[in-house]
Formats: sequence, C-alpha cells, structure tokens
Amino acid sequence: MEDIIIKVKDTIAQLNEEEKLDIDFPDSYIEDLAKAYIKNDLTDDELTELIRKLKQAYDRAHVEAGEAVGTVAAQSVGEPGTQMTMRTFHYAGVTELNVTLGLPRLIEIVDARKEIATPTMDIYFDEERRNDEEFVRTLANQIGKSTINDILSDFNLNYGTMEVEAVLDNKKIEEKRLDREKINAAIEKAFKKVDINGDEIVISSSKDSKSDSKFVIRELRLLADKVRDLQISGIKGIGKVIIRRDDEWIIHTEGSNLKEILDMEGIDHVRTTTNNIHEIGEVLGIEAARQSIINEAQNTLSEQGLSVDVRHIMLVADIMTSEGVVKSIGRHGISGEKSSVLARAAFEETGKHLLRASIRGEVDDLTGIIENIIIGQPIPLGTGSVGVKMDYKNE
Repeated sequence: MEDIIIKVKDTIAQLNEEEKLDIDFPDSYIEDLAKAYIKNDLTDDELTELIRKLKQAYDRAHVEAGEAVGTVAAQSVGEPGTQMTMRTFHYAGVTELNVTLGLPRLIEIVDARKEIATPTMDIYFDEERRNDEEFVRTLANQIGKSTINDILSDFNLNYGTMEVEAVLDNKKIEEKRLDREKINAAIEKAFKKVDINGDEIVISSSKDSKSDSKFVIRELRLLADKVRDLQISGIKGIGKVIIRRDDEWIIHTEGSNLKEILDMEGIDHVRTTTNNIHEIGEVLGIEAARQSIINEAQNTLSEQGLSVDVRHIMLVADIMTSEGVVKSIGRHGISGEKSSVLARAAFEETGKHLLRASIRGEVDDLTGIIENIIIGQPIPLGTGSVGVKMDYKNE
C-alpha cells in the first residue's frame, strides 16, 4: 500500500509539473486513489485520468467567492427541520431512557441551552475492561444513584417510641455491589440518633412523643421519607444507569457529569461522551464543543431520516463557537450581537435596538446583506461583491 501511495504522489507531482494543474489533495484523497488503483487494477494511464477527473470534481466542490454560504446553510438546516416530529423518543436500543429528539433537540442545540431537557452520557471502557462484566457492573453501581429504599427488606414506623425501623437486604446490597461500611457511614452522617445493629437500623425522631400528636406524626413521616431517600452511592448529576452489551459493554446514564466520569479508572476518554454541549466545552475545550454541536445536529437529523451536508452544520458550529465560548443563534447570541444596527433591528426587538442605537449615536456602515436590502442598495454578494475601477492615463 505504501508503494502505491508513493506512486500516486509521483503521478500528481508529474501532472503539476507538465500540465500546471496545481493539484493539492488531502492525504485521505491520496489513500482513496491508492485503494481504487489496487481494487480496480488500473493502468498508469487510467490512474492519471482518474486524478484529472478528481481534480475537476474537487474544484467544483469548492465554494465560489461571493457565495451566500450563511443563507444556504440556514435553508439547508431549516427546511428539513420542518419535516421533523415534536415527540420525545426512547433512546436508541434502550427503552428505559427517554431523550429529547427531533425538532425540540435541534432547537436546544442552536439555542445553546445550558439546562437541557434530558442530559445523557454514553460511557465506554478501555481495551482491558470493555469485556469485563464484573468491573462494568461494579462501576455502574458506583456511578448510578442508589438510595436506602433500593436495599430495604423491611421498613416500619413505630409511633409509640417515635422511631423509624429499617432492615437492610444483604442480597440486594451484594447485587448492587455496594460497600456495607460506606452505607453505615452515610446513615450515621445523615442522622443524629441512629442505632445500627447488623442489618437492623433504628433512627429516632428528634421530637418528644409527648408533644402535639399531629405535629409528632408529621415529623416522623418526614423522617421516614428522608431515610428512604438517603443517597448511599452515585455521582452528582447522574440518576438511573442502563448497562448494555453490543460488541462490548456500554453504560448509558440519565443525567451527566463528564468531569467526574473521565477521572475514573478504566474509562475510554476518547469515546465517552455526553449530549450536554456546554459541559463538553468546559471540560474538553471549545474545539470539542464545536465537534459536539456537529455530531449532535447530524445525529438528530439522521435519526429522522433527513440528510443534510455536514458542511452546512459545520458553518453553524463555527459561528456558534468562533469567539471561544458556545453562543446561541438568536437575539441573546449571534444575531443580537451583529455590528449593524439595522441587521439587529430586522431580526427581533426592532424598537429596542433602534432606540438604543439612537441614544448611543451608533453608525451603520451598511457592509452586510440585511441592511443593504432594507435601504434598497445592491447587496455585497455574488456580482454585488465586486467593485470595478477604471485606470486611465491622459496622453
């Protein structure tokens, strides 16, 4: 394969020298040419002709100067968006998890919402651990939220002594692979009057039974709820976890905490991801957030059977992240921060923008498209983006 790649590069260099074609293909194109040469058993002349044809197609694929790329991208993403459903679907292959898909998810992405409706994570494992079921199940129970209620075998309220009596189920504790000492420590930390005797736990109310009976009963019931809901394991921000086996073990979570998950041992840092774009930006940086916007938008569209060229989505992602933070496309983000007063006013809140601009004495240089359409001038696109000067000499 290496020899063929060198042969392709030599052929390109020869064409550049003899025919002045100025070919500069990416490495992936050269690899594809080498594979095509081997697969189709091409002759040297056929390879040369293939390179010429590819050069023509490559040049045609470039955006021409003066092309309205923003408008084309907006139409290309917006029109398929009208075909999308408004429903929330189950997560692909996991019926227990609900995630926002379709139009609501696309709106979440372009609005760059910090609090998304259904944050989820896909957790993958490194090569050593991805087929180790015991390790994956143990980690899943460390990550997922578990409460006292999940490990109870018996639970009673004793109104005579004003005590909550709970009996833990050893079998459930073993199934969840939890540490008994950590459970006891969490209970003792959360409640002042606790008596732990093996599996039996007795928690006393701080109120005296001789106090007002209604108040006392209410207090005991509140204590009982607090006992049941006491969290004994799990990572902040993550609720339910689902373990799934495809070619390897994968954990899907309800909720998201990328920073703490990536700090854990055995996690594949490359493939583990969250659908929370802001969280990716904070933990992995703005370039990762840009890629996340592209991935999430593409996945949302493709799940609905819609095909949009990735370059339109890339342009949207570039604009949203160009200033080093994730900004929304709307009046609180990109559209509301345009330099042109008329462009801002044409989008939303017309009166507010014009009033503020007049108070501040702003000047509109009329360099954009929207403002030139408003005042009836040729727009700086296509032929309108070219100026003509005449250079003459008096003889």
